[in-house]
Parts: sequence; structure tokens; C-alpha cells
Amino acid sequence: MGSIEALSSAPEPKPVIKVVALCGSLRKASNNLGLIRAAMELMKVEEMEMEIEYIEISTLPMLNTDLLIGYGVFPPVVEDFRRKILEADCFLFASPEYNYSVTAPLKNALDWASCPPTNVWADKAAAIVSASGSLGGARGQYHLRQIGVYLDLHIINKPELFLNGFDEPAKFDSNGDLIDPEAKQKLKQLLLALRAFTLRLRNNS
Repeated sequence: MGSIEALSSAPEPKPVIKVVALCGSLRKASNNLGLIRAAMELMKVEEMEMEIEYIEISTLPMLNTDLLIGYGVFPPVVEDFRRKILEADCFLFASPEYNYSVTAPLKNALDWASCPPTNVWADKAAAIVSASGSLGGARGQYHLRQIGVYLDLHIINKPELFLNGFDEPAKFDSNGDLIDPEAKQKLKQLLLALRAFTLRLRNNS
């Protein structure tokens, strides 16, 4: 009897949040891809109740409505991408800053997933990280926030994570892997904030 009571009073398991991660850089040794790998590594060693799936966006064709098979019927690679975005609970964007903005591959992915008849980004939480030049990609992040307004994305405000990929001491190794302990701790806090915000949106829906 006691064991049954103990089971009934046991706390319910926390929900697992499904995160889809996108990288705006296509370079194999990209520091921004390294930030996503670091986030995925954190999931292995920390009990954060989150799962991160990295989705490659280099296979997406450049947006061209001539590629539509019919209204709302996309090429298979785009359909698959949109389905994964739709099934995600929230998003993690990692991108360098190009000309004060986001990169072309990332903007292309954002546009494909927002095409009519359904904007599959809508009403979900997101977080942004970046590694770039002197400001660490800050201007690119702020431009992505502007795009997120139209997409109905709810991007967390704090904490923010900008890393200068060329500053000393080195934040990344030659493979683009994050090696800076302080940056890893900041990344952890950002992921925890993303999780909390995602659950808040879910509970208020």
C-alpha cells in the first residue's frame, strides 16, 4: 500500500521541449554551427528537458514561386522542412552578421516556412545566438528580431549572446567548436530562458 501511495505522490515528469536549430552559415567549420553543437552537447550532460534537432538549410532552393506544384503545395524538400518547423515547440537561430543583417540562406529558410497558406513559424518562441566580428553579430540579431515581428515569432529578450569569433582568448577551436567556459554557461542560461518562455506560451494558449 505504501509503495502505491509513493507512486501516486511522485512528481509528474517535466515536459520535454522540442527545439529546432537553424544555422545561417553553410561553412563546415562555422562558429555558429559550433554554438548549435555546444547547445546539443549541453542537452547530453544537463537535465534540461529539451531536445535539439539541427536542420540543414543548404538543400532548400532559393525562394521562387514558380517551383510551387500548386497553391500551398511545395517541392518535397520544402514540404519536409515546413513540416519540421510546424512540429517544433520553439527555435534556436545561430547566424553570423552579413552586411548588418542575417545571411541569405537563413532569410531564404524563414521565407519558405512563412509562405501561404500557413506561416508555420507563428506564435512560437525563439532564441538567437551569434558569433561574428567586433559586435558579435548584434546588428544581424536585431534585424532578425524585426523579421520575427512579421513572422509572429516570440523571441526572448534576455539573456543575449553575442560572441566575437576573432577576439582573444579564443572562443572556438579550429573546427568551430565552442571552447570558452563562460560562453557555455551563457548558452545554458539562454536555453533555460527559452524553455521557460516556451512553456509560458503553451500554458497561456
